Amino acid sequence: MSQQLRAVIAETQERFRLDPTSAIMHFESSSCLQEGLQSQARMRQHSLVVDEPVALGGADTGPNPVEIVLAALGTCQEITYRAYATALGIPLERVSVVLDGEVDLRGFLGVPPDVRPGYRHITGTVTLVSSAPAEQLEKLRDAVNAHCPVLDISPTRFPLS
Repeated sequence: MSQQLRAVIAETQERFRLDPTSAIMHFESSSCLQEGLQSQARMRQHSLVVDEPVALGGADTGPNPVEIVLAALGTCQEITYRAYATALGIPLERVSVVLDGEVDLRGFLGVPPDVRPGYRHITGTVTLVSSAPAEQLEKLRDAVNAHCPVLDISPTRFPLS
């Protein structure tokens, strides 16, 4: 599989070098509040139930949005590690990520109004199983942190339609 992935990455990099406009991709999700605080989200042919824990007024039928953000970040890190390890020829047997984020719920509820509603900070651990020397793994880590799309999400405000 790594040879096939390496070929896909190399071919894609070359295509993007020759035609930068081919690198622009649009992703879409749609969601609709169902009952209580439960939403149904759709991304391509996939769907996901999103809900709040009982302690926050939900029915706990799925992860909540801030948990999904952590999962998105962790899985994006793992995917980016795999892609860059493959492209750089660094052996990588396994990669896993554990994240912990702290949110002050006063910001969500506006009590007081100046408390930020998002994550105050996120800490985590990336575990790599690899026979590569430490300096190669540091190079890999630097590449992942420089190129992980979810790590680079900036705050956005959305208009109502």
